[in-house]
Amino acid sequence: MEFFNDHRKLFTAAFLLFFVLTLFVAILPALHNQQKNAPLPGYEPLSEAAEKGKSIFIANGCVACHTQQVRNVDMDRPWGKRPSVAADYAGIKRTDVWRNTATLMGTERTGPDLTDVGNRQPSLEWNLVHLYNPRIVVEASVMPAYPWLFEYKAFPADSDVVVNVPDAYLKPGKGKVVATEEALQLVAYLQSLKQVPLPDGRPTPEFLYAREKAKAEGGEDAGGLDGGLLYATHCQACHQANGQGLPGAFPSLTESTVVNGDDLELYVDIIMNGYDARPEFAAMPGIGTMMELTPAEVTAIINHERTSWGNSGAQVTEDEIKEIMDFLAQGASE
Repeated sequence: MEFFNDHRKLFTAAFLLFFVLTLFVAILPALHNQQKNAPLPGYEPLSEAAEKGKSIFIANGCVACHTQQVRNVDMDRPWGKRPSVAADYAGIKRTDVWRNTATLMGTERTGPDLTDVGNRQPSLEWNLVHLYNPRIVVEASVMPAYPWLFEYKAFPADSDVVVNVPDAYLKPGKGKVVATEEALQLVAYLQSLKQVPLPDGRPTPEFLYAREKAKAEGGEDAGGLDGGLLYATHCQACHQANGQGLPGAFPSLTESTVVNGDDLELYVDIIMNGYDARPEFAAMPGIGTMMELTPAEVTAIINHERTSWGNSGAQVTEDEIKEIMDFLAQGASE
């Protein structure tokens, strides 16, 4: 009992116990992970602007609603090309000595996961409009607006980045909306969030628990791909659920000569490789190539767009689209 009556022995033993536990449970495993996991080939450290944007991301509480981890379950498939691995986070360093805000994996997904948002939504214009007021581009969004990241100018300078905000969301007589340096830095951080491809030969983790498709009696897929769902995943953010786009920023797909026309090669080329319609509209990235859309998926998207919102374009077949995609891919490789 003398041991328990001597506070020096008691506190020394307690200190040694917790030190040993900390050493073997936390410190040594962390050092082992640092030695075992290295950044993937092709990983790019954050630029100076993106580093500042990360601090703004943290300061505005974005991590409370957005994760940066693609789990290995099928429901996470829209957020990345593959499930996340430890090496995805190996190159991320502490913010400073006092703050260990290195990985922002998050715990709640009120908004979409941002692991690969730099590929999913690389448009500067879309991201700025979305930050100014998310309801402009996503009508049902519950994300708060960040108007303090913007300012009004009656006569913007040539170096200013003017945001195409619809008149209904502007303050009358204030001029045009201009992105501040903080807004541009935050977007730079978001655009830097991209999944790095795994090295050749390394096994890719699988998405588990996929939902089975409905099968016909003969074993064939009865329903096919859902073009509306694919459109909502890859196209709706800019062109809107009603296909009308956003005036001055993203073109309308209703009564579009491309959507309803006969030039399928142009149509597929725009989906796969993007299109720059400046100064009338913002440049469209090559969503099809970045998201590795298959001929079947591109076919489903085109047929959805051609039969929606009053459009009357002829439906296309997967064989037609595959032939065009092969031709475009061959031209790009030459």
